Amino acid sequence: MWYYYLLFLLGYPLMGAMLGWFTNYLAVKMLFHPKEPFTIFKFWKFKGITFQGIFPKRQKQIAIQIGKVVADELLSIEDIKDKVVTKESMDNIYAQVEVKMDNFMQGRMIEKFPFLSMLASRKLKMDIRNQMLDEVKVQLPDMMDKYIQHFEENLDIQEMITEKFSELSTDRLEQVMNDILSKEFKFIEILGGVIGFIVGLIQGGIACLMI
Repeated sequence: MWYYYLLFLLGYPLMGAMLGWFTNYLAVKMLFHPKEPFTIFKFWKFKGITFQGIFPKRQKQIAIQIGKVVADELLSIEDIKDKVVTKESMDNIYAQVEVKMDNFMQGRMIEKFPFLSMLASRKLKMDIRNQMLDEVKVQLPDMMDKYIQHFEENLDIQEMITEKFSELSTDRLEQVMNDILSKEFKFIEILGGVIGFIVGLIQGGIACLMI
């Protein structure tokens, strides 16, 4: 009689743990597999039952939702403008223009306008340089605003994100999701085994009480 108790108290929990783990393992795998539609029980007028992984099947819908969330809540043209058109960025651009201007005045200007370079005094050259840099400094904010406006008119963040996500191969999509959620997927599998073990233990206990 004792071996019945042993069978119930060990067999049920072990079987429950295996079933619980396998069920959750299968559920995780079915997020990505099968990658192509797979139909079973198809005959005559019955169309059968078609299986496909959730992410491959819903990739376009997921891409649209991700694109919408990114464009509406995470990254807008205004956010880009706030990051690009700042005093620090303006100063950095102006400094680069100043370096380019000095290089031009000291090198390419002599090559392109040798006669003018010979006649112009150093003071006159510096006056021309400073006047041009002052004009750049005045015009730069307006130029950046127009650039951002052109950027806004020609860039659809939602469409871009949606298109890029839709173009991901199913293999790459699975790799990305596993890189992000591998620990969570493993936890789900283990949790299935633990719950299955507990349920099996309860069933085994009930079976023992009924002997």
